[in-house]
Amino acid sequence: MIHYSAEMLTTKQHYKFLTGSIIPRPIAWITTKNLDTSVINAAPFSYFTVASKEVPLVTISINRKNHELKDTAANLLKNKQGVIHIVNDEVLYAMNATAASLSSEESELSLTNVTLADSYSVDVPGIKEAPIRMEVRVHQYLPITDHQKEVISDLFVLEVLDYYFSDSVFDKEREYILPEKLQPVSRLAGNFYGHLSEVIEVERPS
Repeated sequence: MIHYSAEMLTTKQHYKFLTGSIIPRPIAWITTKNLDTSVINAAPFSYFTVASKEVPLVTISINRKNHELKDTAANLLKNKQGVIHIVNDEVLYAMNATAASLSSEESELSLTNVTLADSYSVDVPGIKEAPIRMEVRVHQYLPITDHQKEVISDLFVLEVLDYYFSDSVFDKEREYILPEKLQPVSRLAGNFYGHLSEVIEVERPS
């Protein structure tokens, strides 16, 4: 085994090792609203997972840049609402376009041709073309600090209020999402993404 001591590595090395090892990662493509300008922000985040099922909770961690809040984090802190979308090939390039660094007065959605859809429980629109979307509100917030107590990341626990599934990826009778139809795009390292290649069933022990 090739060994590295974490304390000897640079931030770039940590990023390469973590994002290259912890794969594939689901992508939370989230829309939020700037209450001051009414601009709808859209951005993808791959530090994203499920946190709870009793209360339907997911988490998104948003790294800071130069210790400054990103627009999505600032909007979530102020407006407490958003819409998370699962990404497939149909929206991959639109999602990638919204990773651009724009000012808070500009909407990343202006770089795409997606259609916005009204939401049911939140005052933030969703993206109609995405195969799955979830309306969410902030349940908990935790600023993540470094060893010098500087905030380096903003961790949000978000409660899912509403689910939307495209007919093409959902078995309504069984209430089951069809992974082979969904074909979600996952984040790898660098500029690379992945697909499901084979689904294997292994029964868990009692």
